[in-house]
Amino acid sequence: MLGGIGMPELIVILVIALLVLGPKKLPDVARSLGEAIRGFRKAMNEPESASPEKPRHQIEEEKTIRRD
Repeated sequence: MLGGIGMPELIVILVIALLVLGPKKLPDVARSLGEAIRGFRKAMNEPESASPEKPRHQIEEEKTIRRD
């Protein structure tokens, strides 16, 4: 299965999570984890956006113009 984790290991992890979090909180935690993974994958697939910052020399020119 997942990197050497079989069905018995997954069942043990689920039982421990159920004991620690409780049956009411477990669906919320699973949903949050799924959304986090989905957001991470989306961010990894999107190209980097251009930086909205101005180049340093342009900022310095604007400062000198304002002083005059």
